[in-house]
Amino acid sequence: MCDKRKRQCVCLCQVYKSCLDGLLPNYQAFYRVCSRLTKHQSTLLSGQDKQLLVALAGMDVSVPHVAVVSLAVCCRALKLCKVPAAVLHAFDDIRLKPASQVVLGLPEHILAAHAQPSPNPVQLQMTTPFPVTLPECALPADFKKQHGLLAKPHKHLVHRAVLAQHMGEFKSFSTSPFQLNRKGIAHSSRTWQNSEKHVYLFLGYCHHYQQVSQPTLQLFLSSPLIAQFVSFHIAAGHSQLYIRNFLSCAKCVLRWWQSKPGGNHPSFVEGLEWLQTLGLQVADQLPRPSKDPKGLADIGKWMCAADLVHTIHGAEQQSQAQMQQQGVTVETSRDMHDAALAAMIFSHLPPVRLSCIRSLVGPAYLGPCLHPDCKEPSCEGNRLSIMSESPLLMRISLPHHKNARKWGKAVIEFDVPSDLAQLLHTYLGAPRKALLEHHLLIGDACPYVFMDMHGRGFVAAAVLTLYWQKWLVSRGGVPMNPSMCRQVFVDERQSDSATAGPSNQGAAMVMGHSVKQWDKWYDMQYHPRLAQNAVDGMQSWRAAMLQSHTLAAPDLTLSTALHCGHVLVSDSEESQYQSCCSDSDSDIDIELD
Repeated sequence: MCDKRKRQCVCLCQVYKSCLDGLLPNYQAFYRVCSRLTKHQSTLLSGQDKQLLVALAGMDVSVPHVAVVSLAVCCRALKLCKVPAAVLHAFDDIRLKPASQVVLGLPEHILAAHAQPSPNPVQLQMTTPFPVTLPECALPADFKKQHGLLAKPHKHLVHRAVLAQHMGEFKSFSTSPFQLNRKGIAHSSRTWQNSEKHVYLFLGYCHHYQQVSQPTLQLFLSSPLIAQFVSFHIAAGHSQLYIRNFLSCAKCVLRWWQSKPGGNHPSFVEGLEWLQTLGLQVADQLPRPSKDPKGLADIGKWMCAADLVHTIHGAEQQSQAQMQQQGVTVETSRDMHDAALAAMIFSHLPPVRLSCIRSLVGPAYLGPCLHPDCKEPSCEGNRLSIMSESPLLMRISLPHHKNARKWGKAVIEFDVPSDLAQLLHTYLGAPRKALLEHHLLIGDACPYVFMDMHGRGFVAAAVLTLYWQKWLVSRGGVPMNPSMCRQVFVDERQSDSATAGPSNQGAAMVMGHSVKQWDKWYDMQYHPRLAQNAVDGMQSWRAAMLQSHTLAAPDLTLSTALHCGHVLVSDSEESQYQSCCSDSDSDIDIELD
């Protein structure tokens, strides 16, 4: 290989490395710029060149459009890509040096100005002074609801390796079972997903709207940025619960920084107190909007319990009738799947948590527990089991639910009602097999009872929500969230016209909480119903008081107290005078108490 050819390959190695380090958008974009400059005339790599690139730079030569252009064109393309001037000078050095002096690494003094920030700074502290009020914020003209960085596609960012290292260390700190320098217990997989979402939303805001080119977790050390982000949320009309969840995530990040060497600066303690105060004031100034069934029905987000049960029952009958008439097809199998899913969400059972329904595995699955936080070797996960075929008896066991840790790992377990068991048993036979064979995505390896349109389990909650809304609208209903079925059920059970049904304690147990949580979270008419019942009850109380008044009214006479000039009322049988001063003092004592 000639020296010029070798320098071309080395220059190509540097371009490829720069793409990986984030100095260039990507190699394909760089190649397209070079192709335009050369009018699409370039030299493809030979086999010997590819071997050299693999040996020297570890370059993936399977990347499309890998070719070598002239060194002059390469330098012009780098200028068009707007790489730093120091990097351009380094490429010029490589181009001009003889073959014996070619180096594969850029000089350290050239890259010093573009070095990655240290992931573990020696001196850690928050930006002071802390803001004493939130700044004014108006939504920018290019406002987008989806403004956050995605968890994986952030390769366009400069120094993304630092962000990846930060997120890895923060995840280990938050999810490790035993982390004695961490406050509280380990995050569950769901809690970590929420924390990760808030982190990337904050970094995306800083990157897109605050022009931060290197978004890392060090941005959480800036209290002005946090204050601006909270103002951004308020201007966007987000709920106070959403903002408080972000502030809780910010406190977790600060505690992670505080646990690192050099993180004992007093500003961390002040920062945690500042975040706590900000969260309390956000909750006070942005109260949760009250919702009632009538208001939700007006905007098409509510169905009463009777209408919902009728809709699901009609879907069950129609799916069974079509299966008998048309046989097992993909369409009839999908209809039966949807009817069984709807019957599990509402109607036959107290509304089980959607996370339990999504993670429910079928009787044919014999593998280990699929819950990401499960560490029990003998655990079978949330499972639907067939206890006997004749008579048909099916059982649902839910060891993984929201309150499993609080309940001492108590399992929610119950036998499935006969009508629902027959529907599930029919679906788990030929219809489910037909769906799996049709999708050809994961085949019989799909362990979950219910699956989306691609043959995958409803791993993400949003997928099940959209699936349910679309199905409910197709049945003549409204696009109500499936989680709202819990409110619909509690509203009927707590109403004055509730029909005979399960006990509140037992239903709450199946739902995975307690009756106290009904009053706090699920009963939307709790306060107005109690107030109206109290006012209605006062009328019967007043009538009872009037009927029980059998004693004669005492003979009251009027007398005057000359020393104070006030008229006092006294009993004729036992005339006693009391000073106005003493009455006044006792009233003051009562007010102070």
